[in-house]
Amino acid sequence: MASFDDRDGLIWYDGEMVPWREAKLHVLTHALHYASAVFEGERSYGGEIFKLTEHSERLANSAKILGFDLPYSVAEIDEANRQVCQANSITDGYVRPMAWRGSEMMGVSAQESKIHVAIATWPWPSYFPPEARMKGIRLKTASWRRPAPETAPVF
Repeated sequence: MASFDDRDGLIWYDGEMVPWREAKLHVLTHALHYASAVFEGERSYGGEIFKLTEHSERLANSAKILGFDLPYSVAEIDEANRQVCQANSITDGYVRPMAWRGSEMMGVSAQESKIHVAIATWPWPSYFPPEARMKGIRLKTASWRRPAPETAPVF
């Protein structure tokens, strides 16, 4: 299995396209120690990201729940998602936008830490073969309930 840190391609990182292998963050990044990060999981089909704006809005709202604002608007994040897919020639794939507090401060409250945003994408075929998709698939709803937003700490 290929490692995800050793791939060809580009990642949109804080407003710039950077080579995949150069998209790094420090081991003392606040997000690694205090879970001050948010992400979305998106799918691209035929060159269009499914419910793109809804995903970008949820990313921004998730950041607000954790007490930080994204340094880009929803429209800018939408456009960055499109750009990274185009730059990597992805028509059918997975798109992973994420935002996190950087390594400028350590401690529970790190209000002065820079908010970083990155978007990666890679080819990702369907989980199911064509015949299963035509016949239909069975899904199961988990019995677990999502924690209420009020349970997340605000930094």
